[in-house]
Amino acid sequence: MKQALEEATATGTDVQEHDPHGIQQVLRELGIQAENAAWSTGLQWGGTSNTHSKTIHSPADGRRIGTVALATPADYNQVVETAQAAFKTWRTVPAPKRGEIVRQIGNKLREFKEPLGKLVSYEMGKILQEGLGEVQEMIDICDFAVGLSRQLHGFTMHSERPAHRMYEQYHPLGVVGIISAFNFPVAVWSWNAMLAAVCGDVCIWKPSEKTPLTGVAVQHILADVLRENELPEGIFNLIIGDAEIGAQMAADTRVPLVSATGSTRMGKKVGEVVGARLGRALLELGGNNAIILTEHADLDIAIRAIVFGAVGTAGQRCTTTRRVIIHEAIFEDVKARLLKIYPNLPIGNPLQEGTLVGPLIDQDAVAAFTKALTDVQAEGGKLLTGGKVLTGTSYESGTYVQPALVEAENHYHMVQEETFAPILYLIKYRGGVEEAIELQNGVRQGLSSAIFSLNMRETETYLSHTGSDCGIANVNIGTSGAEIGGAFGGEKETGGGRESGSDAWRVYMRRQTNTINYSTQLPLAQGIKFDV
Repeated sequence: MKQALEEATATGTDVQEHDPHGIQQVLRELGIQAENAAWSTGLQWGGTSNTHSKTIHSPADGRRIGTVALATPADYNQVVETAQAAFKTWRTVPAPKRGEIVRQIGNKLREFKEPLGKLVSYEMGKILQEGLGEVQEMIDICDFAVGLSRQLHGFTMHSERPAHRMYEQYHPLGVVGIISAFNFPVAVWSWNAMLAAVCGDVCIWKPSEKTPLTGVAVQHILADVLRENELPEGIFNLIIGDAEIGAQMAADTRVPLVSATGSTRMGKKVGEVVGARLGRALLELGGNNAIILTEHADLDIAIRAIVFGAVGTAGQRCTTTRRVIIHEAIFEDVKARLLKIYPNLPIGNPLQEGTLVGPLIDQDAVAAFTKALTDVQAEGGKLLTGGKVLTGTSYESGTYVQPALVEAENHYHMVQEETFAPILYLIKYRGGVEEAIELQNGVRQGLSSAIFSLNMRETETYLSHTGSDCGIANVNIGTSGAEIGGAFGGEKETGGGRESGSDAWRVYMRRQTNTINYSTQLPLAQGIKFDV
């Protein structure tokens, strides 16, 4: 490892040249080298000599972190074959024993929480508190999955035939493909992989090509658990590649379930390909999340929820608050409060204590941010504050922007779209809560939503059949920051998938109905007579 880091420095890796946040030590602890392999099946790694590679720079300071080799189609096939072989063994391990492996993984994540959280922040750009929170989310889902391993229950039901018994049970599904996004580079993997593992499945993880080093780090963290338990290669697999590898996975009949997190555009492609082969697709896609503020809202807590929801992770969460729908009676008050906060938001290096807004992931995201603001103003939107790209000392990466507040109308084209950046649209409504709900639901996406009101009739209407059409609907908390205990996902163009808690585990298993005849007769259902 020491030699690899020395070679990295010699060839231009920047982390040693100016390292006030201890990134060099983090890379060493997590096994990140100057050049990293394209795939792993557990303890085995490969693809280091592949022709194509990608260099990863931090959006925090623009410095090079390391290089990853990109997997080939042949690499992918080798990984799938190894996973298939492992599944034959892993599915026979009792579920509570599989849960014990997940418990050990959770403990390893506890051990490496600080360095992994710091790498998440440095490679992705979210502030350190959020990076550490993401690793805690991984730990939490491990704990959840351990308990789940003893509760993979089916159902029993009464048969219409005498001396017969009927029940349903769930069996392991097979190889699960996981395509994750850059904004939660490790947590989404854990949501899928830990549940899939206790369900008896094996996983192949394709991390975002924008944040692959955190995936490499997680694979190294798993290594001791795999080694100490003498587990076969192929239970937890990693493959680093571009969109072609993702397309290969989506089309692969050997992968019965593909869980894909990302844009709606990407999800439609994955869903179409997986659907064409009648496979399963678990899709977690775009969100255009709104908070409704009625005239009965407690604005002291609402404002805090709005700001965190809108600027946390620099507006790059799928649950980011993108619209605030405000009753006309309190519109100017809310606007004034936000205008007091926004210009003073601490923007800077995500590893620096006190920073609340880190960088966008790359220059493409910055371009999308500025274009969205130009376009919405052309439609009639009013930029109230923010919107500038920051330059100069501490902003050399060119990925820092001032979060923007825009007064707009819900029907504007840009308001209808999801821009993965810190732009918050303030929208005025008149009348009752029903009008606000209609505005909220009047977009193609349906992930997260919230209402702030102390009026029970308003909040209960919001949660009723005629209320929010989103997969997540909250009262007096914001749209962002879901707990792992509930199923996570959304409707409409968000994709309809559910991950994490509740009964989301069922998608990772195949369902089977069983009828047992313990009589000496053979009665047929529906009273059919068929004597031979």
